Amino acid sequence: MDQQMTVQESLDADASLQTQPVGPATFRDYVQLTKPGITLSNLMTTFAALWLASYGYPNWKLAFFTMLGTALVIMSGAALNNFYDRDLDKKMKRTQHRGVATGRISARNAILLGIGLLLAGVTVLAVYANPLAAVWGLIGHIFYVLIYTPLKRVTTLNTVIGGISGAAPPVIGWVAVTETMDMTAWLLFLVLFLWQPPHFLALAMLKTEEYRAGNLPMLPVVKGFAETKRQMVLWGSVLFPASLLLFIHGSLGFVYLLVMGVMGIVYMVLLFQGFKTKDDLAWARKLFGYSILYLTVFCAAIVISTMVNYY
Repeated sequence: MDQQMTVQESLDADASLQTQPVGPATFRDYVQLTKPGITLSNLMTTFAALWLASYGYPNWKLAFFTMLGTALVIMSGAALNNFYDRDLDKKMKRTQHRGVATGRISARNAILLGIGLLLAGVTVLAVYANPLAAVWGLIGHIFYVLIYTPLKRVTTLNTVIGGISGAAPPVIGWVAVTETMDMTAWLLFLVLFLWQPPHFLALAMLKTEEYRAGNLPMLPVVKGFAETKRQMVLWGSVLFPASLLLFIHGSLGFVYLLVMGVMGIVYMVLLFQGFKTKDDLAWARKLFGYSILYLTVFCAAIVISTMVNYY
C-alpha cells in the first residue's frame, strides 16, 4: 500500500516532471480523449440490441437517451483510461501523441472530464431508460477502468477480462426496453464477449513490438504468435455456435441465420489459415479487418432480420 501513489501524488509528479512547455489542448484533443471510434462501434451494438428488443418499432425518445447515456459512460471510461495509461502511452508510437501523454491535457482535467461524463451517463440511463440499464453501464465502466486497465500491466488475461466491459453495451440496449435480463440478453452479452479476444489479439500481434517497448504482458509478447493463434481459434470456435443461438432465442429469422452462418464459416477459415501462413502480420491485419466487418454485419443482420420478421 505504501508503494502506491495517490491520485494527488500522481498529479503532482506529472507537474514536477514537466520539463518543456507544451501547446494548449485543442477541441480535437478532447474529442480524441473520449476515443470516438470505440464509442461509435459500441453504440452500434447498443442500437442493434435495442432495435431487436423493440421488434423494429423503438420508442425513439427512449432510444435517443439510451444511446446518449451509453455514449457518455463509454467516453468516460476512455478518458479515465487515457489518464491511467499516460505513462505507457508515452512509450508507444501509436499513443505517444495523445493529449494526456503529451501534457496538452492535464491529468487533472482528464479525471474531472471522466468523472463528469460518468455521472451524466449513469444519470441519463437511470432517469430516461431504467435503473437496470444504468447498472449495466456501471458494470461495463468498472470492468474497463478499475479492472481491465490496471490488469493490462500484469497479466495476459487482460484481453479476456476487458471483454466483459465490451459486452455490456448491447445488454444496456436490450434492458432499456425490456427491463429484464432474459436469455436473449445473456446471449447478446456472450456473443460480444467471445468476439473480442480474436479481435484484440489480432491487434496485439500487429502491435507486438510497441507492447514490448511498453513492457505490457500481452499474449503475443509473453507466449508468442503460435499460442496466440491457437487461443484465437478457440475463441472463434465458441463464437460461431453462440452467434447462431440468437436465431433460436432472439426471435431472429432465417436472414440472420444465413448471414451469420456464412460470416462464421469465413471467420473460422481465416482463423485456421493462421496456422500455415508465412506472414503472420499480414494474416493478423486481414483478421483484424474481418473482425470489424463481422461485428458490423452482425449488427446489420439483427436490424434487417427484425425488419423482415415484423414489418
